[in-house]
Amino acid sequence: MKLGRLPRLLCAGAPLAMFAAVAVAAPGVDGGRPLAFAQLTIEQSLIVRVPRRTPAKPLKWKSKKGPKCVAMSSIAGAAVVADDAIDLALRGGQRLRAQFSSRCPALDYYSGFYILPTEDGRICADRDMIRTRAGGQCEIKRFRKLVPDD
Repeated sequence: MKLGRLPRLLCAGAPLAMFAAVAVAAPGVDGGRPLAFAQLTIEQSLIVRVPRRTPAKPLKWKSKKGPKCVAMSSIAGAAVVADDAIDLALRGGQRLRAQFSSRCPALDYYSGFYILPTEDGRICADRDMIRTRAGGQCEIKRFRKLVPDD
């Protein structure tokens, strides 16, 4: 193998090919000096951003008494509706409004929030918090079930 082919193997992104190229090419290049090996670590992260959209015809909602807790696995989406509440869209079409114990103005600043997983896999009122991307925390006071107002 010629040394001129080494950059092509590196660009292909094959770590084994790079190891083989160094092992074969190195003795012929530097006249028998010990081989030098390198370690390559590739880390990857994936960020999914969901744009906020407003419906063409805004729906009017009526709130009713909601549950104390919601399973995290049942949440399909969320929307910031005010600085003291977010709406959760659940699998199956049901909607809940999570109301905070106080205002949470940083929610809309970075257009998002996150919830840390809990041991029981549920989000509960008077226990869990919504965390803003700006670093703030907003305690959930209660959940209200939302139904379309006819």
